Amino acid sequence: MKELSTAHPSKVREYIRRNEWRKPTSGLANGFTQANLVILKKELAFEFLLFCQRNPKPCPVIDVTEPGSPVPRLVAPDADLRTDLPKYRIYRNGELVEEVDNIISYWEDDMVAFLIGCSFTFEKALLDNGIPVRHIECGTNVPMYRTNIPCVKAGRFEGPMVVSMRPILEKDVVRAVQVTSRFPAVHGAPVHIGNPESIGIQDLQKPDFGDPVPIKEGEVPVFWACGVTPQAVAMQVKPELMITHAPGHMFITDLRDEQFGVL
Repeated sequence: MKELSTAHPSKVREYIRRNEWRKPTSGLANGFTQANLVILKKELAFEFLLFCQRNPKPCPVIDVTEPGSPVPRLVAPDADLRTDLPKYRIYRNGELVEEVDNIISYWEDDMVAFLIGCSFTFEKALLDNGIPVRHIECGTNVPMYRTNIPCVKAGRFEGPMVVSMRPILEKDVVRAVQVTSRFPAVHGAPVHIGNPESIGIQDLQKPDFGDPVPIKEGEVPVFWACGVTPQAVAMQVKPELMITHAPGHMFITDLRDEQFGVL
């Protein structure tokens, strides 16, 4: 893990392609931007792009491939989105039917891949500001939850926002907001701080995606919009076929985090 935490993204992707890394990617290739993945048939691509445009907090688009091409030319021109993520999810008619290590056998000539900004991008900035990130400390996946916050409908796409949660010391909450606000292209500032029930989350120890993490005395749960939102939308919209990353198992781009930061 330590070797991969400082490795160039191309080396990390090589490990992943060879099936030598199958775990979540938080903490890998530090300083480089990670992304969520959504793959749809071309006939749904425009509606999904419109959905992302109308919901930039949970779905900030950083690249879209040409129909039929698995290569994200803007963010990693030597990569292959069919093999370079540790784990993928296959949804058919809104149902999760399989998790796989690559999607070569699922790829079709009319598929369009979307890369959506990921909050892992700003975690290094939090750490650099002395704010611990609990799921990295625990070596687990970040906890993610469906909320009662509705996304703006676009065509057939609608559904609830998903959020990721990080416990933050009360004294650090303002700083955490300031730090993450610098990254509007990868979810930016939190969408909610404090009481989870007010956004429809009943039990923080039972996330809908990822793993639970302990919340210690003097800490506040802080929630950021999450790129797993399209998976919750897929369960509601039920497209015939939709391929995504498995939560926490991201695509690592060649772009540096600083490219997404604003002063």
